[in-house]
Amino acid sequence: MLAYLELSKPRIVSMVLVTTSIGYFLGGRGVASLSMLLLTLFGTGMAAAGAAALNNYLEREFDLKMERTRRRAIPSGRLDPANALAYGVLMALAGVGLLVWQLNLLTGFIVLLTAFLYVLVYTPLKRLTWWNTSVGAIPGALPPVSGWTAASGEIEIGALVLFGILFTWQHPHFYAIAWMYRDDYREAGYRMLSVTDPSGQRLFILTILFSVLLMIISMGPALLGMTGALYLTGALIAGAFVLSEGLHMAQSASIQSARRLLRASIYYLPVLLLLICVDAVF
Repeated sequence: MLAYLELSKPRIVSMVLVTTSIGYFLGGRGVASLSMLLLTLFGTGMAAAGAAALNNYLEREFDLKMERTRRRAIPSGRLDPANALAYGVLMALAGVGLLVWQLNLLTGFIVLLTAFLYVLVYTPLKRLTWWNTSVGAIPGALPPVSGWTAASGEIEIGALVLFGILFTWQHPHFYAIAWMYRDDYREAGYRMLSVTDPSGQRLFILTILFSVLLMIISMGPALLGMTGALYLTGALIAGAFVLSEGLHMAQSASIQSARRLLRASIYYLPVLLLLICVDAVF
């Protein structure tokens, strides 16, 4: 049972559920129906767990080549690949089916699209082109949109702003990871930017550019009237923190600086989401 839980990547699923909840809260201007929110999270969580399992299934041979992934459930031999495949397909389809049945077709479609892009587009692209990071950021940014549509039944400008924030945030976050584990990625044959450009010059430039862009896009909720001055001030301070760590990584090009940027990006997201909720309520 623990192997299946690990296969589902619970940390990623948790982030998906948090961002889905934010989208639901803002899209519905509050939580009018707790039962509908729980159904949204249950269906989305099932689909996300299924997609994570399928990602693990497709990458099982490559996970064996990397130190940080070789102890995962499938490459370590704790879980049969066929069982992992069946589990992933069942969970993904059941989650999408529940959302279509209990909520609306649009939400089910967005969650299905998220799983499709993650499993069948992003996963193979990792071995083909360094653009995989930007492509992979699309499914990573869709959960708040599905949460929004679950509450409102339509895609509105606020949902697109949330998408933009998450899409942009993922670049400095994953560029830091790519720099930290570039040797592992090279051994596994992944075409990450840190592998195709060993000097790191393009990676550092893009890290800074996306960090600046993140500060700009994060002003969106305040400009749309979804939040106020508290959020705007906090978002700019948090964004400046990420940018400063990105500049430090570009200057030193060290593993330690990449780890600091990764830590800053991890802190950034919950702080931003908390500010959105607090400012939207008060």
